[in-house]
Amino acid sequence: MRGFLASSIGVTCAAALALPLTLPTSGARAATPGAQQPPAGPAAEAVPGTTQSLPLGPLTHRRSAGPAEAGEQGLSRRDVHPYSLVGVVWDDPDDELHGTVQVRTRPVGGSAWSGWQDVETHNHEHAADPDAAERAAGRVRGSTAPLWVGDSDGVEIRVRPEPADADRATAAYLPEGLRLELVDPGDETPPEGSAQGAKPQGATTLGTAIQGTLPLNALSEASQAVGLSVEAAAASSVNSQLVPLGATVIPELTKQQTEAALTAQADEPEAGKAKPYIGPRPRIVTRKGWGADEKLREKNFAYTKTVKAAFLHHTATGNNYSCRQAPSVLRSIYRYHVKSSGWRDLGYNFAIDKCGNIYEGRAGGVAKAVLGAHTLGFNTNTTGIAVIGSYSTANPPKAAVSAISRLAAWKLGLHGRDPSGTTTLKSGGGNLYKKGANVRLRVISGHRDGFATACPGSRLYKKLGTTRSASARLQGR
Repeated sequence: MRGFLASSIGVTCAAALALPLTLPTSGARAATPGAQQPPAGPAAEAVPGTTQSLPLGPLTHRRSAGPAEAGEQGLSRRDVHPYSLVGVVWDDPDDELHGTVQVRTRPVGGSAWSGWQDVETHNHEHAADPDAAERAAGRVRGSTAPLWVGDSDGVEIRVRPEPADADRATAAYLPEGLRLELVDPGDETPPEGSAQGAKPQGATTLGTAIQGTLPLNALSEASQAVGLSVEAAAASSVNSQLVPLGATVIPELTKQQTEAALTAQADEPEAGKAKPYIGPRPRIVTRKGWGADEKLREKNFAYTKTVKAAFLHHTATGNNYSCRQAPSVLRSIYRYHVKSSGWRDLGYNFAIDKCGNIYEGRAGGVAKAVLGAHTLGFNTNTTGIAVIGSYSTANPPKAAVSAISRLAAWKLGLHGRDPSGTTTLKSGGGNLYKKGANVRLRVISGHRDGFATACPGSRLYKKLGTTRSASARLQGR
């Protein structure tokens, strides 16, 4: 597959799968016992969410306020339409917000306001590479990390610039065009979908249409037969050699099944086939399963040549969510990345919640080398795995750490990578490595290994050694 291949929804999306791993799902293992799993997903399109974008202005302060307080921007307490996630954006993505962002919220149906909650301001390192088409599209804005606050209908915000210090004679300037983004993810509990692994009516016809054996004008009609929009059908079709079109979950396989499928894809004669190093395919909730509105993202998919490394992240959205709410959190982050930050799609390739459920991230196919926007300077030939939550001071749940190992063992195994090894990546430019530098990194790295950042949080970063060894064992190394 050529690097940075763009595949439109009306061409051979399904046929382009590099490593489809086709297997009957009847012999797959059940989901991990005891794991709390989110709803299977909607049978029809998810109810779209909304975004309120409110411009910030100067805040009035007492006469004794210091220079930093005097430069504050924000909004006083006010009623707003219901939302569940907040963030701040500004005009120039190259500007950084040198200061603090804090919000107070009021829950729907309540009267008590929360205390001040910090919003992570250092977020520009989660983005497309400087020269990527996504970055040059002209829609990208500077942004904070989003913060999940739950169902709310009141908000107050203050953005305070860093004060003068030994390195700065005056208080920092805030970026131009500051706006508060309030995101409603849509229905939190989608209606029950079809049985996992069941083949939706019309799936064969739709798959044939997308693969190009039917005229392209038949695609819309075929997608309607399955109850999907054309955009949703395209996002599902790139996984159609793993599961039927419209599936909400890609079921897990045993190691033996996964190895057999990968061996079947090799070109060598049967007698010469070596046993592949790959972990068992884990259970993955598809984009349809978590209710992604496929009309938000760009229509085309973007790919890179291979996957040489996996970068681990945390979303910095806070830990105040239940696993049943995780699809709603993910829909909110997706909407924030696209509608507020101006990205082409969700930045991460995969997401993992605190109960260890794994979710398909950026559209393009879970078995393919999809180009993400997660590690500035190192998005090429890598995959980005984000644990939903904040793990600078909180310990990551064991279920989430285990899920990282299982996902990495499978995903890296598809591309012949040793999770305990190292690899060489070429930097696209960042604050640790200049553009064009060849950098030796661990095959499983933390975001901070490629960029000077706190991500994925010190507590989660400390689990990388465990993750590497566990992932290698799952591959049979």
